[in-house]
Amino acid sequence: MDHLTEKDLSLKLFIVLARASRTITDHAKKDIQKHGLNHTEFAVLELLYHKGDQPLQQIGEKILLASGSITYVVDKLEQKGYLQRKPCPNDRRITYAVISEKGRGLMDEIFPKHEEWIHSLLSGLSNEEKQTAIKLLKKLGLHAEKL
Repeated sequence: MDHLTEKDLSLKLFIVLARASRTITDHAKKDIQKHGLNHTEFAVLELLYHKGDQPLQQIGEKILLASGSITYVVDKLEQKGYLQRKPCPNDRRITYAVISEKGRGLMDEIFPKHEEWIHSLLSGLSNEEKQTAIKLLKKLGLHAEKL
């Protein structure tokens, strides 16, 4: 690869990064779908499971989802009995999403297996390589945000 220009290397990195991300994400989505959830529903439940009650207005930012889609996803999860809406006692403009006992039970069951699957998907790298990748990808993402 020494013969590649700087632009060629950038394009090559973009393609390799996109393909790796797509492959890993596809595997993770298939794992989630086995439990009757889509990727977004799982992301909302995982957020509530690990971070507790969340204002509906902030969920989209935290899981990188458009605010219009949040209402739809929360509605679906509420219909399935995995969460409830709870009005804020101090500010009626704010509504919280709260994981239900059924939702917590589901996550207690599936999250450890999902975590193990993610670990196996990324086990092609050593811990040191993972730390390096995290550092480099963060640096790349922060640079791209500035443009």
